[in-house]
Amino acid sequence: MDFGFSLSQSSTVNLDKTDLSLFHRVHEIEPDVAICMACGSCSATCTSSEFTGMSLRSVILDIQRGRQEEARKMLSGCMLCGKCSMVCPRGINTRRLILTLGRVFDGEDRNTRRDIRKEVRK
Repeated sequence: MDFGFSLSQSSTVNLDKTDLSLFHRVHEIEPDVAICMACGSCSATCTSSEFTGMSLRSVILDIQRGRQEEARKMLSGCMLCGKCSMVCPRGINTRRLILTLGRVFDGEDRNTRRDIRKEVRK
């Protein structure tokens, strides 16, 4: 019998089968990624979120859930204005974290931590 709808696949994430290698690589370079409590302050103040849907909180959660493509697309909407760094209650340097995420997505060596920090300080 056809009721005019069908069941969709579950959107739950099986964390036992999720590949967390990207998150671990980012954590090695930028340990601050682990102290994010996903409060949403960064997303609330983000200038580009209204236009691009950028949310650092969502990027981190996507990486933790193994959704690298979604995280990469969202990360491309960041303008690196730095507003999110000013409002983070945990004091995370979100701008540096975003630069690190971009470098990890681009496949650069994880030993570039010092180079990234030099660029951000300029």
